[in-house]
Amino acid sequence: MTDILILYYSSYGHTSAMADAVAEGVRRENAAAEILRVPETAPPETVEAAGFRQDLPHDVVDDPERLAEFDGIIVGSPTRYGRLSSQMAAFWDRTGPLWKRGALVGKVGATFTSTATQHGGQELTQFSLMTNLFHMGMTVVGLDYGFQGQMELDAIHGGSPYGASTVAGADGSREPTTVDLDGARYLGARVARVAAAVAQSE
Repeated sequence: MTDILILYYSSYGHTSAMADAVAEGVRRENAAAEILRVPETAPPETVEAAGFRQDLPHDVVDDPERLAEFDGIIVGSPTRYGRLSSQMAAFWDRTGPLWKRGALVGKVGATFTSTATQHGGQELTQFSLMTNLFHMGMTVVGLDYGFQGQMELDAIHGGSPYGASTVAGADGSREPTTVDLDGARYLGARVARVAAAVAQSE
C-alpha cells in the first residue's frame, strides 16, 4: 500500500482542517495517510497572547527522519507574509541529512496553505514550500484544473494550480469552504495516484 504523509503546521486550526481533508482524498485511493504536525517553536507567552490553538488532534513529529518512511509528502503551512511559517521552516532546516543521502529523491510532493486574505500570498507561500521539495529531488504535483472548483467566481475560496488553499479571514473566523475542502481532497487523491504509479514503475 502507498503511504502518504500529510505534514503541517497550524496556529488557529485552518491548516489542520485542510490536512484532514487531504487525508480523506488520499484514503479514497486506497492509500494510507498519516497526519503529523511540526513542533511549535514560538515562545509560550507568544502562543498564549496570540491565542494559538493548543488542542489540535494530530501527533507532533520532531524527527525529520520520519519523512523517509513515506512514498509521498503533502506539506501544509499558513502564510507568513507570503512565505511558509517559521515553525515549518525550522523543521525543514533540520533535513540536511535526508538531502545529503538523497532519501526523498523520487518521492511525490504537494502543498496546501491558508491565508488571512484572498490575495494574502497563497501562491508565494506554496512556492516557498515547494522549494524544499524540489531541493529534496521530489516529484511535485499541483492542483490541476481537473478540479473545477477553483474556477468558480461566485464566492471567495482558495485553490490554485499550485495546490489547495483556504482563506481564514483577518481575525481567523472564516472556516474552510466546501470548495476549499474538496480541493484538498482532490489534491490528496492525486498525490496518492501519482505515488502509486511511481511505485509500480520502479
